[in-house]
Amino acid sequence: MDDYVNKEVVEIEKVIEENKNGAMRRVTTETHHSGPDGSERRLYRMVAVSFGMLCVLQVTLNISLRLVYSLTEERDQLPTSYNNLTEERDQLQREKDDFMEKFSNLSRKRFESCWYFVSTEKKTWSESRKDCLERGADLVIINSKKEMRFLYGLKKRVWIGLTDRETEGSWKWVDGTPLNTRFWGSNQPSSGGGHSTHQEKDCVELDDGQHQPEKTWNDSNCDNKLEWICELCNNNLL
Repeated sequence: MDDYVNKEVVEIEKVIEENKNGAMRRVTTETHHSGPDGSERRLYRMVAVSFGMLCVLQVTLNISLRLVYSLTEERDQLPTSYNNLTEERDQLQREKDDFMEKFSNLSRKRFESCWYFVSTEKKTWSESRKDCLERGADLVIINSKKEMRFLYGLKKRVWIGLTDRETEGSWKWVDGTPLNTRFWGSNQPSSGGGHSTHQEKDCVELDDGQHQPEKTWNDSNCDNKLEWICELCNNNLL
């Protein structure tokens, strides 16, 4: 009986010992696993942050490379742009020189954005206009009181680009625009009408004998020979 009891006690103690050892192994195992899990999570976070920084650096590098490429292209294009501008400048200068050469034998005056060229000889109205056209200009068109006063200051009796040759009494400028601003002298226009060339007064002169700048227009026979004024408005030639 005692042997049996002792045997049972021994068996019970063995089971307890085994359970104890098993529990200790589980605790050791769990403790061993919990440590690396935390480290791995920190490692993952570090890897993720590092990858994000690499992405940002890559984007920054791409932008920088594109900017450098763009600046390089612009730098390479600068000589071409400079050459084009130089050619345009030289072309404008040639045009200006040619322009001035055409009017070298005329008196030149500048007013606002236009050049005015006063002849030194006398021709009929048609001949005067032809001369202007051959030079790339036309007989002067007067658009304002300010311009009229400028021309009055030249103290010249000259043809201007106004006529009613197409339709009697319908005055038009040489560019085809109808007459709006009027600076007729007293009792003008005074066209005699009729069919005789010597009676027709279809062309307009600026009369230097008037004392009021805004009353200096006089209709006259187109075959009369007077000096004339060519006008050319071109900002590139100023």
